[in-house]
Formats: sequence, C-alpha cells, structure tokens
Amino acid sequence: MYPDQFLQKKLDERRADRSLRKLRLPDGKSDFCSNDYLGIVHNRLLQTTTESLVSGSGGSRLLAGNYAMIEEVEKHIAAFHQAEAALVFNSGYDANTGLLSSVPQKGDTVLYDHLCHASIRDGIRLSFANAFSFAHNDLDDLQKKAASKTGTLFIVTESLFSMDGDLCPLGALVDVSKKLGAHLVIDEAHATGIIGQKGEGLVQQLQLQDAVFARMHTFGKACGCHGAVVLGSNALREYLVNFARSFVFSTALPEHSIAFVKSSYGIFPLLNDERAHLRKLVAVFQSAAMRYEKLPSQTPIQAVIIPGNEEVRAVAENLQANGFDVRPILYPTVPRGKERLRIVLHAFNTIEEVEKLTTLLK
Repeated sequence: MYPDQFLQKKLDERRADRSLRKLRLPDGKSDFCSNDYLGIVHNRLLQTTTESLVSGSGGSRLLAGNYAMIEEVEKHIAAFHQAEAALVFNSGYDANTGLLSSVPQKGDTVLYDHLCHASIRDGIRLSFANAFSFAHNDLDDLQKKAASKTGTLFIVTESLFSMDGDLCPLGALVDVSKKLGAHLVIDEAHATGIIGQKGEGLVQQLQLQDAVFARMHTFGKACGCHGAVVLGSNALREYLVNFARSFVFSTALPEHSIAFVKSSYGIFPLLNDERAHLRKLVAVFQSAAMRYEKLPSQTPIQAVIIPGNEEVRAVAENLQANGFDVRPILYPTVPRGKERLRIVLHAFNTIEEVEKLTTLLK
C-alpha cells in the first residue's frame, strides 16, 4: 500500500470537529436537499432521443469537439436570456473559474460579496487581480472598498445566494456599478428556472440585462441536466474562446448532454404551476414557528441556523430518522456559529410534508 499517511493529519482534524464529509446514496426519503427545484429530474420531465447522438465530443471545441447542435443551443439560450451571445461550459464551476480567471488582469480590482460561491473565489484568485470581499449585500462597504481600487474595477455577486436563500439588491447594485465605472458580473445559478415569470433570472426580471457585463446560468439545478453558460457580448464570447482555460483545455460536452439542455430550455419556462406551488411552500415554511433562527427567504432555499457542527448534525439526523432528507451544512463550509440546515423546497413536495417537517423543528 502506498505510504500516504501524511494525508491523515488534515482528515483527523476534520473528524475531530465533526466536519468530515462523506458521500451518501439516495435512500428513499422525502427530498428536501437537492437543487431540483422544479422537479424536472424527480418527475423525469426531460425527453430526448439519444440513440443517434454521439456519446463523446472527441476533444475540446477548438479542436475536434465543436458541432452544430451546441452552437444552435447557445444561440437559443442567448435569445431566451436577451443576451447578444452565449458560451457553454462543462459546469458552473468551469464557467466561473474560466470567466473570472481570464477577464480581470493583474493590477485590476475585483470586489465580491463575502458569501459568493467557492467557484467565484477560485476564479478570482487565479486572475492575479487585486481582490477584496465586501460585507454581504452591503453597498456602503462595497463603495468604501472601491475607494482604493486600481486598474479596471469588477463587481461580482450572486443573484440568489445558495446558503442563505436571499437575493442581492440588484437595482441598487447596478446604480453603484455605474457610479464607480465598474463591470458587473452576476451568477444566476440558483435563480435559473426560479426567478422571473419564465424562470429567466433576476437580471431579466428587473430588465437590467443591458447594465450587466456578464451573467452565468447553470443547467444542473432547476434545469435538471448538466453544464453552464456565460452570457454577454459577442466580444466577451470571443475573448473567452481564446483565453478561458477551463473552456480551451476541456473536452466539450457531448451531443446527448446538449440535447437535454435544449429539452430543458423548452420545458422550464412553461412550469408556471410549479413555480406557483413553490411560492405556497415558501409561505408555509416562513410562517411556521420553530425553536431555531430561521433566515428570511422568499425562495426555495430555506436556512435554519443551528450553531455547532455536533448540534446541527443531531437535528439533521432526527429529521432523517423521520423520513426527511435534510443535510447539515457545517463549518468550514459556512462560518463558525452559522452552521445550519439548508432546507430546499421543491415543486414535488407537498404542503403536508412541509408542515410535518416544520413541526419537527418546533
């Protein structure tokens, strides 16, 4: 056996503070943890004929991996999101790291919300730009940090935050970015399919697409498939094709994956009843009394704060024993003292299920 005992120190540290992560298989419990908000995966709504489709693309898109369907789908997605152009990436992580590592340059400044996803932080780190976080949704703190900027200024945030379930103050953020001469980047990963009349996202719901430099939408959450897209100008698309390393040096998604993306973009804009049902479930959850701190959220992501890894694990295990698949979010994924249950509501969950779940938290 290979002598890799040097790995044990960090693993033992995780075990000691009860934060060691493990993989689990689905076990038939009521789903209150996945990002399948609209039930596209749960209800097997995506239909496409894959027999005639190629299972591998054969290479990166700059070599053998480009094909007509992927460019067709990019044009369709760009039109749906009222963008000039779109570029498909293999995942949301790839999209964020590709965009943010290549566009800001050394000497530029990136200001990002303190609660931004790890993929945003990693992309910024790879850019060699000067980077500073600002307090969550705090535009005064943002402007204070901007006072010491150098080079071109970029502001990066999420429209719907994945751990707190709240929205960014997008209208005010656009005003601030214009005042500062900054380029605004919005990650719409968790808003896709959920926010807006057709699930188009917060930027379009507020009709601010012409004020945003770049948007990122993922396909692996409410869309029920895999991959992601960066939206922006034709110039941005051409730039990313040339400089985004996660695009240039990755084998392209195969035809059957893109066929499911195409199918999803034909389905999720029509799921108005599902979005309406989600709003009812959110109202039921938010109105329920419970003994723990509950963050305000008008989205399917509901956070219940239970400080301490040991404590939140115990509550999650009790919910699981009662048939609810709810997962604890532990430190260091969230700050110490902000450990939580991340409870995700879905269009296939019932009001009765939500009521029983909240009763267990009283």
